[in-house]
Amino acid sequence: MKKNLRIKLVHFKSPELGVAWEECFKFESSVDVIEGDIFEIESDALVSPGNSFGFMDGGLDLIISKKFGWAIQTELKRRISLSPLKELLVGQAETIQVEKTNKFIICAPTMRVPTSDLIPESVNAYLAMKAILHECLVHDEIKTVSISGLCTGTGRMNPEAAANQMYLAYSEIIKEEVPEFPTFMDARKFHQKLKRGKTDHR
Repeated sequence: MKKNLRIKLVHFKSPELGVAWEECFKFESSVDVIEGDIFEIESDALVSPGNSFGFMDGGLDLIISKKFGWAIQTELKRRISLSPLKELLVGQAETIQVEKTNKFIICAPTMRVPTSDLIPESVNAYLAMKAILHECLVHDEIKTVSISGLCTGTGRMNPEAAANQMYLAYSEIIKEEVPEFPTFMDARKFHQKLKRGKTDHR
């Protein structure tokens, strides 16, 4: 467990998401909920919640590409082309250092291709958050990370559901509260829990 990792959950004019994060993470002293421009928040790493094929020409990814350079997309697509599956699955991530800086971009798909189809009913925010936090743990240089609302943009996931999924991933990876599934019904119940909002996190 990386005890010194600080997580900054950043939303821009999305009060519903901010309230949902505050509710889910209210007992977590290492998590900050911030309203503002994610590019103005000081952190070692910034999350690119993209797609499985490495296209960074839309939404938040486009702003990342314009601000930090298209070399990030080039490197991401290169890595994907060399991977056995030829795509970066939801639940996987790649960390790329911005050239000539100490800044990192964590590329974590929240959808296979940019779409809102079925994303609101998915567990993609949970899977992406797990991958993001794992990358933070294995890269010693990353002590602070800024994360936007996973699946809440193009994916149109309900803010409460996204916040719930992000918290459950946090509990599993950072707090090491790994769920156990002795039976199929246990796994099914947890899967359904992922899709709910307003879960009492204590």
